[in-house]
Amino acid sequence: MKVKLIDIAHGRSGDKGDAANIGIIAYNEEGYRIIDKYLTAELVKKHFEGICLGEVERFELPNLKALNFLLHNTLGGGGTMSLKLDAQGKTLAAALLRIELEIEN
Repeated sequence: MKVKLIDIAHGRSGDKGDAANIGIIAYNEEGYRIIDKYLTAELVKKHFEGICLGEVERFELPNLKALNFLLHNTLGGGGTMSLKLDAQGKTLAAALLRIELEIEN
């Protein structure tokens, strides 16, 4: 079964120098169980293939029903150095919310 991430969570993103920071916050406990199990660092790395050139780190925040991803070497040097249109990674959460998670019934 497929679940659209945007149907179970919302997100926010920004920059940490050359790394993009993406927070995904589930709307409820069931949504958090799904993202905790299926939204892996590897899946995020694959989704941003060609954009994220470094490692993806995942941090769990169960008390907030959230996951935080740090995508290293993603912003072309950061806000003041990058020639990218989104040098601060503000659109990356919206891009990640478009993913569909393949889950077990």
